[in-house]
Amino acid sequence: VGNVYIYIYINYLKFIKTISPSLIKAIFNGDADEVRSLIFKKEDVNVQDCEKRTPLHAAAYLGDAEIIELLILSGARENAKDNKWLTPLHRAVASCSEEAVQVLLKHSADVNARDKSWQTPLHVAASHKAVRCAEALVPLLSNVNVSDRAGRTPLHHAAFSGHLEMVQLLVSRGANINAFDKKDRRAVHWAAYMGHLEVMKLLVSHGAEVCCKDKKSYSPLHAAASSGMINVVKYLLHLGVDIKEPNAYGNSALHLACFNGQDVVVNELIEAGADVNQVNEKGFSPLHFTAASRQGALCLELLIANRANINSKSKDGKTPLHMAAIHGRYSRSQAIIQNGECVIPSTARMRTETLLFIYGFSDCCRKLLSSGFDVDTPDDFGRTCLHAAAAGGTPCGLDDLTALHYAAANCNYQCVFALVGSGASVNERDIRGCGPLHYTAAADSDGKCLEYLLRNDANPALRDKDGYSAVHYASAYGHRVCLELIANETPLDVVTINNHSECLRLLIHNTDQQTAVSIRDGKEQTPLMLAVLGGHTDCVHLLLSEGASVEARDKWGRTALHRGAVMGHEACVEALLQHGSSLLVQDSRGRSPMHLAAACGHVGVLRALLKTQKTVLVLKDNCGYTPLHWACYNGHDACVELLLEHDVFQKPEGNSFSPLHCAVINDNESAAEMLIETLGPAIVNATDSQTRTPLHAAAYTDHVECLQLLLGHNAQVNAIDMLGKTALMMAAENGQTNAVEVLVSSAKADLTLQDAHRNTALHLACSKVPCFSVSCLRPLHVAAGNGLTVVVQELLGKGASVLAVDENGYTPALACAPNKDVADCLALILSSMMPISPSSTRTMSSLTFTTINHYSSPSKTVTFDPLPVLRSEHVSYCKFNSLGREDGLIIPDDELNDSDSETY
Repeated sequence: VGNVYIYIYINYLKFIKTISPSLIKAIFNGDADEVRSLIFKKEDVNVQDCEKRTPLHAAAYLGDAEIIELLILSGARENAKDNKWLTPLHRAVASCSEEAVQVLLKHSADVNARDKSWQTPLHVAASHKAVRCAEALVPLLSNVNVSDRAGRTPLHHAAFSGHLEMVQLLVSRGANINAFDKKDRRAVHWAAYMGHLEVMKLLVSHGAEVCCKDKKSYSPLHAAASSGMINVVKYLLHLGVDIKEPNAYGNSALHLACFNGQDVVVNELIEAGADVNQVNEKGFSPLHFTAASRQGALCLELLIANRANINSKSKDGKTPLHMAAIHGRYSRSQAIIQNGECVIPSTARMRTETLLFIYGFSDCCRKLLSSGFDVDTPDDFGRTCLHAAAAGGTPCGLDDLTALHYAAANCNYQCVFALVGSGASVNERDIRGCGPLHYTAAADSDGKCLEYLLRNDANPALRDKDGYSAVHYASAYGHRVCLELIANETPLDVVTINNHSECLRLLIHNTDQQTAVSIRDGKEQTPLMLAVLGGHTDCVHLLLSEGASVEARDKWGRTALHRGAVMGHEACVEALLQHGSSLLVQDSRGRSPMHLAAACGHVGVLRALLKTQKTVLVLKDNCGYTPLHWACYNGHDACVELLLEHDVFQKPEGNSFSPLHCAVINDNESAAEMLIETLGPAIVNATDSQTRTPLHAAAYTDHVECLQLLLGHNAQVNAIDMLGKTALMMAAENGQTNAVEVLVSSAKADLTLQDAHRNTALHLACSKVPCFSVSCLRPLHVAAGNGLTVVVQELLGKGASVLAVDENGYTPALACAPNKDVADCLALILSSMMPISPSSTRTMSSLTFTTINHYSSPSKTVTFDPLPVLRSEHVSYCKFNSLGREDGLIIPDDELNDSDSETY
């Protein structure tokens, strides 16, 4: 209750800052008389705050039915949407206020209104357990299975929330038990994952499939096992589900339970007959997973107690002991060793032993070395579990690495001292050209090891294969002490991009100031550009104060402001604008910072750029696209909304492939709806340079919601482009079944229209291979010529004539011939086989000896040229801490089974 009042108070504060304080204060105080008095004094009942919420939203949120009635009767819009597209009805339902919902419904509130996540009030009711509100909504709905943007129905939300009464209501009103979302997950998946047993039982009793799988082949058992829902696991096992069923990565429920440390579930699965040695497609057994898992200690004991093979190898040769060593699981490595075979290691072990005490998980190292276990068993890359432990959980390449490299990388002064004193080479290079000084510069924050190496003739000018010296490494990791020891000069780009402002200050003051801040790398990028790219505000301010140029351009013609716009770093952009950076500068492709901010969806940056201009200008890139085109194409609704607030963007500008074309071709329905609402319904029939309408674009990409939106605003369904194609032809030609169904069934598109080559939509649908039709070519000819058996069968069933001829005298049978010579031969054979009649003689004569121009010349398929991919040229740098990063030795937890760690 306390949290509710705090939330109400926070919302109250937000409202009174932006809306008439007196009206909102009265609403939050629940003072209907005061509200009535203020309305009488002509207070605006539709005023909006910065988030576009109205007083009616506030009253609905509070569930005050009397005030809601007053506001609506005084002209408040009952379907007003805030910037998240939430209506007062959404708010009332979320507050579980049945009275408020009844008042809004009485005044025709839209029960089908969707927010930006495409959720209707019924979705909100299902999520918030608002059963009484749902009961009021359902009778007014034609369909309780409407899905949100993620494809989830209200039943999905109710099952996830675990509200049995809500699930019962939806099921009783016709909810589809087996409806699936965009990841093919059903309500039973979510109930299993959340452990809602009673909901599970209810769903199953109404026909839910307990063996169903999502797109990655996760079953409800996988879901319950991964989250440790033991009661659901027991229930599913009781129903007889396949305990060994793998997902798309070959992992069983036991794998997932082990990976997530669900020991109770592991025990239950083993008792139910799960195979403890079942391997996934990479050869990992459950024991591999539990050896690496953060919470797998008890699971490991259970597996070993049930005879899991501790020497099992994955496809790349890793044993469970490798996995425990890789991830530093000391107690589990101990358990594996104690339960394994005791094999005396070979003499080759001594070389590895030298490395172990220098670098890594020391407890694991000691245990492995003292155990008598065969620690030198290599994997397929020649790496033993000792190598893995020595790497300390970081992938490591062992090629040409000496003990001194490891000691330097681990900043182990005692070992460095001992090894150098024993004659180890201080300038020995590894396979990447790095010496011990490179490693210690990257790792040594206090400079002790680095100073010792320098005193013993380590060469600070030594560069690796990428051209980096120890100075670069120290700069990259912000080790100022190391820099003071070895740096007289260095490029500022490395220290800038890693946000080490103190190191940056030191380097600037140790060199010529103007030269330092203006230095450029191979891509003509200045330190200021790199600081903005990384969002390093302190470095940006420092460079600007030292005179860095805001107008400098790189090899692509882009300034620091372009980078701030791409990355969305608002503080950096503000700093650049305050120092006079021009937002009208266009790069080599004609794109300004405003283009890039709109394209990347950074509404804060875009707002700052627009505010800077006294008169907003519509800039066009080299293709004629404006910022509005880009925002619509990429579906950034907030940017679209912001741009449309300026009159200059409410006029057609730039490429005739309009913002509405851009929105619908990428299925950005909300952006398209905003454009139509703001610019008027006339834009739905605007044409591009090829005279194609937005309806053509939506049909081309099979975006049904956008098609329905356009048709709902009177889009001309039979409009043709310059090739004579309608939207229906466009959909048919590209095999867009859903679009065809909408255009034929709902929009009643004319099926008899022909394009410039006399193709109907049926011709184009039959022809999978793009080709021109010539005069008299029938659909059966086209289907037969392209080997479309099912289509031919369907056409014959509909009465298509097998004796119809095209202008070359071919029947559909001869249309199957690959070329005219084969067709002539086939005609001769058929003429000798078929009984001769006067009519057939004439037909065969014409077929055999007519000069044939076969119809299968290739056609140029109509395609839409989408906006080019926007790429931000990020700086490419060598990863300085690549010591010990050899592919395959160490795998992060989330890579054990690819995306299995994501689960749900």
